[in-house]
Amino acid sequence: MGCSMKQYGLIFDVDGVIANTEAVNARVSIRVFEDLFGLYGIRREDFEAGLGRGAADYVRAAARVHGLQLSDEQVERATALRQEYFLKVLSAEPLPPLPGVMELIDSGLASDDFRLAIATSGTLEKSRAVLDATGVPYDRMVYVNGNDVKNKKPDPQLFLVAIQRLALPADRCVVIEDAPNGIEAALAAGVRVVAVTTSATEDNLADAHLIVDSLEELDLNMLRNLIDA
Repeated sequence: MGCSMKQYGLIFDVDGVIANTEAVNARVSIRVFEDLFGLYGIRREDFEAGLGRGAADYVRAAARVHGLQLSDEQVERATALRQEYFLKVLSAEPLPPLPGVMELIDSGLASDDFRLAIATSGTLEKSRAVLDATGVPYDRMVYVNGNDVKNKKPDPQLFLVAIQRLALPADRCVVIEDAPNGIEAALAAGVRVVAVTTSATEDNLADAHLIVDSLEELDLNMLRNLIDA
């Protein structure tokens, strides 16, 4: 007799979902602009248009705010230095997982009806450093990073690859995101979306199906109901 248990896919972004890395991302990126281009006065909010779109678009976002035209070569140098600075910070400072993250991952991995994935625009080296620092058991999850795809968010490619590797239909999956670009990408992939207000205001996350201030507010039954609705 065949098993008819419903299956669910749970896909996590990394920056701003697994850990509050956006403050570190901004801090090291501000330093890059100072060290490489002699540009001072950049603020964290100057990077907002680039959240979730990968390192190059993150750098370009702040450059545009300040009227700085960067060549592709300059962007490449900036993103390489940004990653170098980020990894140095990560090796020197603790990076705990955000509240509720590990509980949700552990319960999902222990549940017969959930399959879990990581899907991040970050590079393999950078995202793996975050996952290792926070203790996420990504070896037991599908893991898709920026090195695996050509197109970054808001293009849905990252999530489409994760869905394919989960071997589930898109409408049986939910993505947890923290940025408008990520929400746009997830919706374009055909999944349900939960937004957490780590990196952006609730108004900027309004397209998500559900908005929470912390993953402590979520449990598997809520996610089942959201997907089944």
